[in-house]
Amino acid sequence: MRTKSTRKNKINVITLGCSKNIYDSEVLLGQLKANGKDAVHESTKDDANIIVINTCGFIDNAKQESIDTIVRFADAKQRGLVDKVFVTGCLSERYKPELEKEIPNVDQYFGTRDLPKLLKVLGADYKHELIGERIITTPSHYAYFKISEGCDRPCSFCAIPLMRGKHISKPIEELVKEAENLAAKGVKELMIIAQDSTYYGIDIYGKRKLAELLQKLSEVEGIEWLRLHYAFPSGFPEEVLDVMRKNKKIVKYLDMPLQHISNPMLKSMRRGTTSEKTRELVKTIREKVPGIALRTTLIAGYPGETKEDFNEMLEWVKETRFDRLGIFAYSHEENTHAYLLKDDVSSKTKEKRVEAIMEAQQQISNELNQQKIGKTYKVLFDRKEGNHFIGRTEFDSPEVDNEVLVDAKKFYVRVGDFANVKITSAEDFDLYGEIVS
Repeated sequence: MRTKSTRKNKINVITLGCSKNIYDSEVLLGQLKANGKDAVHESTKDDANIIVINTCGFIDNAKQESIDTIVRFADAKQRGLVDKVFVTGCLSERYKPELEKEIPNVDQYFGTRDLPKLLKVLGADYKHELIGERIITTPSHYAYFKISEGCDRPCSFCAIPLMRGKHISKPIEELVKEAENLAAKGVKELMIIAQDSTYYGIDIYGKRKLAELLQKLSEVEGIEWLRLHYAFPSGFPEEVLDVMRKNKKIVKYLDMPLQHISNPMLKSMRRGTTSEKTRELVKTIREKVPGIALRTTLIAGYPGETKEDFNEMLEWVKETRFDRLGIFAYSHEENTHAYLLKDDVSSKTKEKRVEAIMEAQQQISNELNQQKIGKTYKVLFDRKEGNHFIGRTEFDSPEVDNEVLVDAKKFYVRVGDFANVKITSAEDFDLYGEIVS
């Protein structure tokens, strides 16, 4: 590849957005390394002359961050600080013509399924034999584990099918092989991700196969925790709960984005469920897997959301007492079904509603954490930061959930190891403890 400078090519991959993008960047890095390329992930040394930006196009804030990053590196190219800039990922998939017009200084834009094309311009060949091979960018003891791509759900507010396409499951044997490769590298925890994990298997096996997949993955030697994310509530395969209850490797944790509880909102959102069914499902999950930590994601300010709709959601959050919760202000996305509706809730009202939900959740989280004082939990330690070793219980996923802090002056534990920790004090989203034998 020709460049303006005489320095040896070095590729810096920048990842924006969700865990699915992290996974995609890791696959890209694995392919580049297998081709003998000098490639790094989010290097801060400014010594790379080729930049690949893996973008997010999900909601307004994420889109803006992606655009700002593209502009920054396009300007760096203009000033001769880098030689080539390539853009891939969701934003590029969705807005390629507009981006080419508005930011022409980028060398080339690629979509979410253009990996072979991207590799080709980087002077690399797509190696089909590298199924499941990738360069882990997370701490080496855990990895995101994508079991399918795309989504067939018709949710009115979501642009993911536009960016990621239809649902495509990966075969079980391919995923088991990938898990074995990761375990051989020291990975102990797999964060199972997909646009819709509960739809897994329907396209290639004719029925939902998530429970069977979990069982097969749990048999991989070296994998100690399996964590399930992004489960869709409509048509949830309850046999997954039976496997989760019986199998100690599948942690008692479920990330299930429910989005709302008001029937008018659920209907308009095209979620395929009702308030009554949602409440019953949450009850069933908790009955079948006692002690499970439930995480959900909600939307405030969806078109037509009345004060009554919102208050119903707020009261439901207080009653249900989710262990973990996140909430987004509704983002009006082009080419989605909801874009045909009037975005009639003001930005100020959206933010007030987000704050009200998070204020309620903060209190719930504090109360639940206070109940943990004096109890002992198995903790996986992710990092050392300042004077603390920082880890997670089985009830917490990295980046988004609670953390356990242990005083590094008093106790020692290796990052990536498990240890039993007795909780001595608690805050809204943090637990403090001491290592016990």
